[in-house]
Amino acid sequence: MEDITFDEFKKLDLRIGEIRAAEEIPGADKLYELTVDLGGETRELVAGLKLFYEKDALIGKKIVVLTNLEPRVIRGLVSHGMLLAASNEDKSSVVVLTVEKEIPNGAKVS
Repeated sequence: MEDITFDEFKKLDLRIGEIRAAEEIPGADKLYELTVDLGGETRELVAGLKLFYEKDALIGKKIVVLTNLEPRVIRGLVSHGMLLAASNEDKSSVVVLTVEKEIPNGAKVS
């Protein structure tokens, strides 16, 4: 893994978001379309969580979102950010990083 500078790290805009909806994507066995409340705005994210979470189990989770990632089209949907998750080496287990205590949607992670 290559080191980055502190100035490069400061470019990342990490925010707390709350998953408001999780929808199936037709024809996708691994992906959900998530609607995430970031405080002053709502964004759609495409996330490969279907093998690890029932969609209803995601609703209400407070997560960390990289908000200044360039939008990407996935399965015809525009994903406006990326949630943070952890996985084991072979990716047979994936865990969404969630916030344990109450904090407002949109709060900056630093």
